[in-house]
Amino acid sequence: MTVSGDTTTTAASTSAAAALDLLADRPLVVLTGAGLSTDSGIPDYRGPGSPNRTPMTYQEFVSGPEARRRYWARSHLGWGRMKGAEPNAGHHALTRLDPELLITQNVDGLHERAGSRSLVALHGRIADVVCLDCRATTGRAALHARLHELNPGFAERHGAAESRPDGDVDLDDTADFVVPGCADCAGILKPDVVFFGENVPLPRVERCYAAVDALAATDGALLVAGSSLTVMSGFRFVRRAARDGTPVVIVNRGTTRGDELAAYTLDVGCSEFLTALVERRTA
Repeated sequence: MTVSGDTTTTAASTSAAAALDLLADRPLVVLTGAGLSTDSGIPDYRGPGSPNRTPMTYQEFVSGPEARRRYWARSHLGWGRMKGAEPNAGHHALTRLDPELLITQNVDGLHERAGSRSLVALHGRIADVVCLDCRATTGRAALHARLHELNPGFAERHGAAESRPDGDVDLDDTADFVVPGCADCAGILKPDVVFFGENVPLPRVERCYAAVDALAATDGALLVAGSSLTVMSGFRFVRRAARDGTPVVIVNRGTTRGDELAAYTLDVGCSEFLTALVERRTA
């Protein structure tokens, strides 16, 4: 479907045109999810046709070496692929839109690479690694090189493993994978992202709430792009906006938890809608 402010031949295009009208000149806060990155080759969790996936929880990760070995083996292969992903048209459109705040649930770092400025990476970034003991934070590239050296041929043996959304792969053969400790204290290394079972750091949540609250005073709108809003970490901002009477527009392939709270819900591609929104706001 082509999204255009002048196209009204179907109910879907009429809704898209009305949504573009609503968003044309308002201050915006944008919340993005995995659906925004599918055009960059990164699979999402809950889009149409996506298989059921159960991410590792924080409690499982810290339960023992076997769980961490399984996590890092899968993540090592996934990172080798994800680091080559490029920002797509949706990421670049959001950079041009330059909203009051861009809140992303994604950990892939593509918004940063596209040049977005006012940004909260709600769940952290897979490109960073933290030691759970000394709390030192290091870049993922250094750990990737260590893992490659300690596990020669591992990536080549498992090149057919299917990619998963959070920078890992679907793989069970991980028993022989070697996981190093922190280079400073030999402690437990974890990607600096929020796992299921962890809480988003409070300062991030407060900054997002403040931006959403400000929309009510400025006749702004909240735009959701590529999220099913299944997890509360993102859905709470939709609930906050709706509580304050701030209009919400949701663009997502498939239904979302927030549909009943939205002024418009559009089952269209994120890249095409965001590109059309840029054109509308800059016309």
